[in-house]
Formats: sequence, C-alpha cells, structure tokens
Amino acid sequence: MAGCSSMTWMVAEKVSWYCALLLILLLVSNCCDPDEAGAPIRRYLPVNDRPCDEIYVVGEGETLQTIIDKCGDPFVLEENPHVQDFDDVFPGLVIKITPFTGN
Repeated sequence: MAGCSSMTWMVAEKVSWYCALLLILLLVSNCCDPDEAGAPIRRYLPVNDRPCDEIYVVGEGETLQTIIDKCGDPFVLEENPHVQDFDDVFPGLVIKITPFTGN
C-alpha cells in the first residue's frame, strides 16, 4: 500500500504543476493586445456615415446643424415641437426627419 500512495502523490504533484502552468499561460494570453491576439476588431460607423431614417436618434457629437446638413431636412425644428432651439439636442434624443427633395 505504501508504494501505491507514493505513486498517487507523484501523479497528483505532476498534475498540479501542469494545471499551474496552464493557468499562467491563460493569464499571459489574455493580457495581450487584442490586435496582436487575432481577436476581431469591431468598427462602428462614424456619426456622419449613419443613414438618415424617418426616426433619427442623435449621436454623440452631433448638432442640429450637422443633422440638417447630413439628412437634407431644413425643417427639423418645425417637425419636432419637443426641440425648442438649436441648442436643445443631446445624444439619444429622438427626432423626426423628412428629407427635403427641393421640388
């Protein structure tokens, strides 16, 4: 019985060293730069490249003038009574857009 216990102890010690080594490798691999690790990079459309739908959500850095220029709707203030003036816009604000056709 003494030999069996000694063999079990050696196997357990080897397994614990392999587990420790695996844990260290996982920690090191997770601290690397995602670009170098091959992880996909998520790129979001800039504010100026988003489409102008009839229902528009104001994005970070947008002003009413940039939305008017981008979407071609010079009557945004008239169509959105909840927007009192040009300074009354903020990210997340929902506004109605009706593109102006010029006819």
